Amino acid sequence: MSAATLPLDWDTASLFPNLESALFETACKDLSGRIEAFGEAVETAERGVGTAADLERVLRTQNDVLELNQLVNGFVHCLITTDSRNDAAQAASSENEQRLLPFQKLSTQSTAWIGTLDLAKIFAEGNAYVNEHEFVLRKFHEASQHLMSPAEESFASELEPSGSSAWKKLHGNVGSQLQVTVDLPSGPETVPISALRAMAYDPDREVRRAAYHAELDAWKQNEAPMAAAMNSIKGAVNVLSHRRGWKSPLEASLFRANIDQETLDAMLGAARESFPDFRRYLNAKARGLKLQKLAFFDIFSPLGGSDQAWDYESGAKFVADQFRTYSDKLGDFAERSFREAWVDVYPKPSKRDGAFCMGVRDGESRVLMNFKPSFGSVSTLAHELGHAYHNLCLAPRTRLQRRTPMTLAETASIFCETVIRQAALETGSDADKLTILEASLQGSCQVVVDITSRFLFEQGVFEKRLARELSAAEMCEIMLDAQRQTYGDGLDPEFLHPYMWAAKPHYYDQASYYNFPYMFGLLFGLGLYAIYKQAPSDFLQRYDDLLSSTGLADAATLGQRFGIDTRSSDFWRGSLNQIRQDIDRLEKLV
Repeated sequence: MSAATLPLDWDTASLFPNLESALFETACKDLSGRIEAFGEAVETAERGVGTAADLERVLRTQNDVLELNQLVNGFVHCLITTDSRNDAAQAASSENEQRLLPFQKLSTQSTAWIGTLDLAKIFAEGNAYVNEHEFVLRKFHEASQHLMSPAEESFASELEPSGSSAWKKLHGNVGSQLQVTVDLPSGPETVPISALRAMAYDPDREVRRAAYHAELDAWKQNEAPMAAAMNSIKGAVNVLSHRRGWKSPLEASLFRANIDQETLDAMLGAARESFPDFRRYLNAKARGLKLQKLAFFDIFSPLGGSDQAWDYESGAKFVADQFRTYSDKLGDFAERSFREAWVDVYPKPSKRDGAFCMGVRDGESRVLMNFKPSFGSVSTLAHELGHAYHNLCLAPRTRLQRRTPMTLAETASIFCETVIRQAALETGSDADKLTILEASLQGSCQVVVDITSRFLFEQGVFEKRLARELSAAEMCEIMLDAQRQTYGDGLDPEFLHPYMWAAKPHYYDQASYYNFPYMFGLLFGLGLYAIYKQAPSDFLQRYDDLLSSTGLADAATLGQRFGIDTRSSDFWRGSLNQIRQDIDRLEKLV
């Protein structure tokens, strides 16, 4: 792999030449045809007596729709997330939403029909295709118990594009198009919000401070549409959860996450026990920066005098090389992703902030980055490529079998992060080790401490939204309270981030509680890595098999393959103890 020739923008032309191409138009027509075929299969099944053959046809046609939609929607999403001002792509996205409306209704109709079946009798017929979807079908059967009437579900689907989806799109478009003037020490500069947030990683505290105040001012000026979006989405989720018979949005989220309340309580309880240790880390970092106390804008500041520049090219090579120490398959995969331009690297105007990985077709993904020259960004690159590797392992499965909950979707990403972190700690200088260790703890702190604050915030908003809409000021206060509960004396209480609810797109998804699964993924991944280090010889194939099965069983069942009890606080404490050891090492280095 030649680092000097790495592409910096992801390739979309290999998916479709452009939105106006005959290939894209044909795919859209084919997608509509597949939806019609699915509808015919569902209607035929409803008129029948409920045989395995009927069920097989329903599953096959549903998988056909999901397969093509991943490609069509993935292509359009690539265009929008790198340029939200692309009006043609926005129009294509809206058209596809309308195209999928019948499919969403039919999927609900299919789930309701599956709920009427005697699955034990169906499985006894011995239909191989149907029996391979046993877990999927049992989830559908349970979900059918939480459906409104067919008319109500149809109405909810029709309202979705102009309801929650529209509010989510508004948040994304407003946020990505913000241009903010920041008073830097070198003079005023106008930058997109993604570049402004990247300044939180700047070694100059005055740059970080200026960016922090400019960001708060920007969200303050745009708080009305953000609060309207939050109120509308959370209000809709509350109503729909109640109408579908869920005790709360959290109960519905746990069902989607394939875990139970006992597992969540064990994990969150262990996390709370660890907060004093993370505050030790934050206070040690403050000492390393020669500060009395960290402000929120210091959380991502670099620590240590690493000689390694960690530019994208050297970072990509490091990731590929270290992946290869785990397996040639993983190393080859990383090199392929760089060579074939799966990664969109740097911030740019109208590009979405943050990072994500999106599967686009069998074994092939696209990774969005907003890369900053730091080990933290290199770690994020490894994280997202872990998701892509997970997609590769899932490729032999059908689309329905690939439906992986977020809890398990983070497994490979955390594992890959850990691989490169351990390698960097083993090979780096003392200065490098301090930088890398701090960057790792920075990420762990976000996933354990900050994620808990996000969970508490969302829980508070859902509860209060039952009574009425909340003002932007009230949302800010709920966020501040959540940060005080979690960060405690690790941060200066005068410099928290009241508008983190506006900055994070995760809150604006109808699939609520887009937070605790990250913690599950981190700690589950660390637990698996510890097992790998104890017995690496027989781990690789077992691990790939686990990744290929994340849509075939719940988290507790999959964990048992490696002797993991997800309902025991002891397991979560064991993973957190690995982080505590790193905190001890950091304190000594500081």
